Amino acid sequence: MKPENNRPLILVTNDDGIHAPGLKTLIDMARKLGDVIAIAPDEGRSGMSHAITIKYPLRIKRLREEEGLEFWSCSGTPADCVKIAVNQLLEKKPDLLLSGINHGSNSSISVVYSGTMAAAVEGGLHAIPSVGLSITDYSSRPDFSGCILYGEEIIRKTLVDGLPAGVCLNVNFPRIPADKIRGIKICRQARGLWIEEFDKRTDPHKRDYFWLTGYFENYEPDDEDTDEWALKNDYVSVVPVRIDFSDRDAMLKLRSAYAKAGT
Repeated sequence: MKPENNRPLILVTNDDGIHAPGLKTLIDMARKLGDVIAIAPDEGRSGMSHAITIKYPLRIKRLREEEGLEFWSCSGTPADCVKIAVNQLLEKKPDLLLSGINHGSNSSISVVYSGTMAAAVEGGLHAIPSVGLSITDYSSRPDFSGCILYGEEIIRKTLVDGLPAGVCLNVNFPRIPADKIRGIKICRQARGLWIEEFDKRTDPHKRDYFWLTGYFENYEPDDEDTDEWALKNDYVSVVPVRIDFSDRDAMLKLRSAYAKAGT
């Protein structure tokens, strides 16, 4: 895409695939603010985290082109979508990357597994201000009114102010209409874990197979500075996610310990 004006260039992707209503909603939101190039997996790639395709070639296909919008499908993962857009489709670095709107929460530890957030992290690695957006509703037709009202505010602010280097945003919306949302809370990621259970079954050939099931256990349900608390109390949660995983406090302790050991 070669922008013909001074409008911002916004890259949009997701992990639910090209047909997801959340993607369409996010494209419509982004088009109010700039020219949009959207590229998304040709089918759902939820739970892919930051996987990239190296065993097979990537294939992309332009599905739609009109003033201010190009829409592409990609045979790869969300991270692949960002990589190939930056490397092959764009004439310049976009002003903003948006990923979502994911059908289902990406709060707490889910950020580790999320293809939605992996795309945002990939954008951050390319020094693009990046935001992942999700709603705590796994249905195919959620009520996106709250995402639109509060999401546009977050997107506008990010577009104007940018983000610190090495940081992207993990935004989650509660599953309630816009008029029931109490506001936006800047939060930290709640400590918790998915308790995994496997439903064991046997196919007609007497071979066992398993469906992953389970439930989320919040280790700190009463802590009001977490994303899980915000969502359960009808707020939009915004968690700044650091792309650098290094734990600097642990580095200092380990340096001290290794120094004392003489290594």
